[in-house]
Amino acid sequence: MGWLDALLGRTKPVKPNLDALFALPSAAVTLQAATGLTPTGLGSVAFRAAEGGAFASLERDVQALLGDRVERSSDGYGYTWLLVRRPPEALSDLVTELHAVNSSLEGAGFGPSLLCSLVSFARQDGGRLAVVYLYKRGTFYPFAPLPGEKRDNALELQARGALEGELPLEKDLGRWFPVWGAPGL
Repeated sequence: MGWLDALLGRTKPVKPNLDALFALPSAAVTLQAATGLTPTGLGSVAFRAAEGGAFASLERDVQALLGDRVERSSDGYGYTWLLVRRPPEALSDLVTELHAVNSSLEGAGFGPSLLCSLVSFARQDGGRLAVVYLYKRGTFYPFAPLPGEKRDNALELQARGALEGELPLEKDLGRWFPVWGAPGL
C-alpha cells in the first residue's frame, strides 16, 4: 500500500484464510455450551458461477467428489449454492468438504467468485443460526433468521460473545449481511 492509498483512505484487501474454517468444530463446542445450539449437519458455499467450459468442468468435478451429499441451487441474486449434507455429529467432515469446495474454486482461479460459506446450527426450541464465513474478508459472523425476514439480534450477539477468541469475527456489524433463504438454514 502506497502513500497515496493511505492519503485517500484506501486499505489493503484482507487475504482469505480458508484454513480458518477448520476452527469451526472446536468453536461449535463452545457455541453449544453457551447457547444450546447444535450442528445440523448442513453447510453450504455460495459463489457466482462463471461462463465457460473450465468452470463447468470444475463444478462437475466438485459435485462428483461429494456425490449425493451435495445439492446445487441458485438464488435470486445470481449466486449458486452448493449445499452439503452430513450427519450432525460429523461436523469435522462437513467443514473439510466445504474447505475442499472453496479450495477447488480458489485453486482454479475462481476465488473472486466466492461469496461465503456457512454452517448451520439449531436449538431444540427451533431457533436457528448460521456461522457465516465471508470469503473476501476472511472473517466469520453469526446470522440468526426469524420468520418474515427478521433477525434474532439477541441470539446473534450471544453467539458472537461465545465465538469471540474461537474464530476471527467480523468486527463491522454492518457487514453481517443477511443470507435469507440460504440452503441449509
